[in-house]
Amino acid sequence: MLSEIVAPLVNWYRENKRILPWRDRDNAYYTWVSEIMLQQTRVEAVRPYFCRFVAELPTVKALASCPEEKLLKLWEGLGYYNRVRNMQEAARTVVQEYGGILPADYHKLLSLKGIGSYTAGAIASIAYHIPVPAVDGNVLRVISRIEESRGDIMKQSVRRETEEKLLEIMPSDCPGDFNQALMELGAVICVPNGPAKCEDCPAALFCKAYQHGTVDELPVKAGKKERRLEERTVLVIQDGNKTAIRRRPEKGLLAGLYELPNVEGSLTQQEALDKVKELDLEPLFIKELEPSKHIFSHIEWRMTGYLIRVASLKQKKNPGLLFVEKNQSEEQYAIPSAFRAYAKYMKKGTD
Repeated sequence: MLSEIVAPLVNWYRENKRILPWRDRDNAYYTWVSEIMLQQTRVEAVRPYFCRFVAELPTVKALASCPEEKLLKLWEGLGYYNRVRNMQEAARTVVQEYGGILPADYHKLLSLKGIGSYTAGAIASIAYHIPVPAVDGNVLRVISRIEESRGDIMKQSVRRETEEKLLEIMPSDCPGDFNQALMELGAVICVPNGPAKCEDCPAALFCKAYQHGTVDELPVKAGKKERRLEERTVLVIQDGNKTAIRRRPEKGLLAGLYELPNVEGSLTQQEALDKVKELDLEPLFIKELEPSKHIFSHIEWRMTGYLIRVASLKQKKNPGLLFVEKNQSEEQYAIPSAFRAYAKYMKKGTD
């Protein structure tokens, strides 16, 4: 019976849980911020981002009123920028409708922008001790192995079935600890990459996959669609210590963020120089930089880069470009990690 895993998992979690800055605080806002950050990002990578974010924006009200450029700068490096935009929209709803306090109600949490069943379940159970499940990829993997289930965990029907099963066994006195125990087990014992550490698992006695030697076969997960490959050329255009950046359109990939100028295709040096001339700039020097690539969820960029120095600027030209020093960019403008390989060539000021 699945119910037999509850006590050993909770006891194991309380004795072995990692110390994390958002844990054991009964703080719904902290739980919310951390869970959004942790989507598709490792715990150790999230830790410094979380600490910086809540130091600057310690409450829902602070998040709701934060200027967008500062918000995106705080999120820089985590990717998936729509997540933090959705958080701010949800925060504004919480301020308007709930006095700035996330509601202690699973269904009301679920109605907020960007909060799905997993995040709503995590906030409700961890911060408000409401006995509802929080099913993410780690939990799906753990349960599929314990039950030796062959259901495709990418299907919503399998997720809903898992939520229903866990709801039936959810302990009313410690739902947050139980949910976190399942998450923790999937993160450090019943791991997604590499062999599971079954000898250290508190649920091994109840795990059918362990008993039958099928752990490595589970979970069943449909293959993802192949990413679309795109060739791009990135132009590191410099006038003295300043480098050109521009803002991306408000809709689409990396919406509203700042970027180094770039175009589709893999340009030759002459084609890159011609592009710079089209920007009403006078190129003086060009150097080819190392190739780079960046993987998004559905697109992979294969990038060619050029460092191009140009003659002194006339500020009335180039209305779409900003020429900034590296330290200015670091303080004010969120440049996505997709451009990291080339942003390192930006120069710091002499102040």
